Amino acid sequence: MLKGDLAGRIARMAGDSGPERVLVSASFVNRVGNGLFNAASALYFTLVVGLPAVQVGAALTIAGVIGLCAGIPGGHLADRRGARKVMTVALAVQAVSMAALVLVESWAALTIIATVDQIAAAAGGAAWGALVVRVGGERPALFRAKLRTFVNLGVVLGTVGAGLALAADTRVAYVTLILGNAASFALCALLLLLLPHYPVLATPPRRRRWPVVADRPSLAFTALYGAMGLQYPVVSLLLPIWISEHTEAPRWTVAALFAVNSLFCVLMQTRIGSRIETPHDGGRAFRTAGLLFLVSCPMMALAAYTPVWAAAGLVLAAIFVHSLGEVWESSAAFALGFGLAPDHAQGQYQGVLGLGFSAGQALAPAILTTLVLGLGTTGWLLLAVFFAALGAAGPALARWGMRTRPQPGVAAEVTA
Repeated sequence: MLKGDLAGRIARMAGDSGPERVLVSASFVNRVGNGLFNAASALYFTLVVGLPAVQVGAALTIAGVIGLCAGIPGGHLADRRGARKVMTVALAVQAVSMAALVLVESWAALTIIATVDQIAAAAGGAAWGALVVRVGGERPALFRAKLRTFVNLGVVLGTVGAGLALAADTRVAYVTLILGNAASFALCALLLLLLPHYPVLATPPRRRRWPVVADRPSLAFTALYGAMGLQYPVVSLLLPIWISEHTEAPRWTVAALFAVNSLFCVLMQTRIGSRIETPHDGGRAFRTAGLLFLVSCPMMALAAYTPVWAAAGLVLAAIFVHSLGEVWESSAAFALGFGLAPDHAQGQYQGVLGLGFSAGQALAPAILTTLVLGLGTTGWLLLAVFFAALGAAGPALARWGMRTRPQPGVAAEVTA
């Protein structure tokens, strides 16, 4: 009886309908595979295959840059041919390309296969955004929050599995991780076949074929979202380096901060995100996120000036505040990113949003390791002010965006 109650609670957490549970399950499986691969990919190509780290970095950079260009056309294709179809094909391509990585023995092969994978990932990501809108039902904010909760949980579980394989440090262990990720793509594609066939939404008369390119509020939010995305590598890149080079905190603090960040996001995403439904809610949430980062970044910087026991506690407290900001920021991105996009063009809007975010992530390592680390405490303070300024623009951008959306009465008149 207890097991049945637990299964029922998990099912309710995953969604209120069959399609919602299918998409949550597919996304969870996919992110478990991502967690398996991401933690071990660089080590596999350098230690097992024997490629120089510079060549591995160059191959992945080339693949990432080329992949950026596939999000917008992939999203447009999802709008016109169906999001489920495009995402299923993209996942199938990724399953094959990921499995092919175990055959890589040269830089050229790695570059080609990684590029195919990144093109499929970008197209599939835009289609995923469009599919989320169709599946979301009457309470899309609640569904998106639940979806992100399970996505975060999947990454955590995948990373734990990768840690066990890394401890073994054998070729078989690394290959198992890569093939496990390939299997997750295949299983995710099969799960999507359980979704109903959602008909393609017709483009309203007198509307642009590519409305996103003329939508200045949406493009402005894409820029803000890409810039605010620097907060993610603050936890994964900047803070670990700061801890090891500038504080007396023990090395286990790095592992603890990842655990606290992931666990807190899993626990709080639905509680906070389900309340952020409209673009106006998103604008205010974006401002709240900026203010939280304004607090967390100086706390991280101050860890360099405290004794060892205080440094560890201060870093963990800073991660708690920063994780809260991450939840508000991601919820704001959902509300504004989906809320400003017309239903018939969700794919291309999500493609543009993904392009902006990915561009920010590509620039983040150079910005954080040169400017912020180079300036030390001053760099942290400037970063905090930067995040707060970005967040402060959120409410005004939301008002601008809603003023420029077609009004229901006007839209009905145009359609008639």
